Amino acid sequence: MGMSVTISAATAQDAEQILKLQYLCYQSEAELYGDYRIEPLTQTLDDLRAELGRSHALVARLGDEVVASVRAAVDEAGTARIAKLIVHPRMRRHGLGGRLLDAIEEYFAGEPAAKRFQLFTGHRSEVNLRLYRSHGYAPVATEQVAPGFALVTLQKEPVTQAYAASA
Repeated sequence: MGMSVTISAATAQDAEQILKLQYLCYQSEAELYGDYRIEPLTQTLDDLRAELGRSHALVARLGDEVVASVRAAVDEAGTARIAKLIVHPRMRRHGLGGRLLDAIEEYFAGEPAAKRFQLFTGHRSEVNLRLYRSHGYAPVATEQVAPGFALVTLQKEPVTQAYAASA
């Protein structure tokens, strides 16, 4: 075997693989909430390409296959909004989601520098919540978006360079 996973910036050519992976990965979320009309499952390839054009996206590859992805963009208030952290089901529980989360945070620690990182997940998504908490995110809001479905927003402050150098 010996093949290792590499993380790099996504390109326009990755859009189709990302969309297929996104569709696969969000099946379990849709099942958990009984709603297969969630945006990650209804997003079109054109919509994804547009989203990739206005955000920074990373992919993790195993050979030529995209096995994980994440995207984020900094808003006018300086918040890096991280979205759609996805890992192929066969690659889960190996730290890949955490590596992608670290890599997207590292990217936004440069320019444009983020003042904070924010992401959200469903209130029943315990695996996601556990991952985010283990990476320093804390819940800052919960929004009821439908009966039986609430979105939990989590946030963390970036590690400053001075602090990181002394740690």
